[in-house]
Amino acid sequence: MAEPAIKRPNPFARKGIYLLPNLFTTSALFAGFYAIVQAMNGRFEHAAVAIFIAMVLDGLDGRVARLTRTQSAFGAEYDSLSDMVAFGVAPALVIYTFALKDMGKLGWLAAFVYCVGAALRLARFNTQLEVQDKRWFQGLPSPAAAALIAGLIWVMHDYEVAGHSIRWLAWVLTILAGITMVSNLPFYSGKDINLRKSVPFIAVVLVALGFILVSADPPTVLFALFVGYGLSGYVLWLVRYVRSRRGSPAEGTK
Repeated sequence: MAEPAIKRPNPFARKGIYLLPNLFTTSALFAGFYAIVQAMNGRFEHAAVAIFIAMVLDGLDGRVARLTRTQSAFGAEYDSLSDMVAFGVAPALVIYTFALKDMGKLGWLAAFVYCVGAALRLARFNTQLEVQDKRWFQGLPSPAAAALIAGLIWVMHDYEVAGHSIRWLAWVLTILAGITMVSNLPFYSGKDINLRKSVPFIAVVLVALGFILVSADPPTVLFALFVGYGLSGYVLWLVRYVRSRRGSPAEGTK
């Protein structure tokens, strides 16, 4: 009599996924795709705003997953793919269409440097999750780099400055953002902030003032904030370098 066949688990069996955090991730992916479409249609202000919206949604999906305890390997991979579109491909294509397309090879090469910088930044981040200090990012985060690009476009559109007029500024900023993403510069992550703990009353007042400041002139204020954040890594690296030099023994001494 033949032995009954052993039922093996199907590795391709359908598995459930958590809806809430992945809904935020899908929304961020849609915002990045929408930015590309709007840039193709010449609506650069809409494209820039869409990238900022994607940044907000990307910041929410991880926190929602942690607060609701719905983290998953699928969500982590899906988030990385969404980030590559929203903060890698979309900003590169939008800035190329806005300011770099008339520069020939220099234009699309700058856009590619940014795009590959975002890809390498995300790949490195995923491989260092277990060993990296949660308080600091290694290299400029891709959402912040995308905000630099989108902020420049939004400000120029708000002041009615044509893209070709600032093509060299856009070229330098695009290259710098791409390189800074793959650098070893430290950038504060804010992940040590515990939203469940009570804070002083002044903190709430400062948050309210921040919202008022941003609402007064969103393009200029947001761009200035992310320029400051982008420079903070260089400043912090310089401070650490100076301190290490002062703390090292003088040459020739034992």
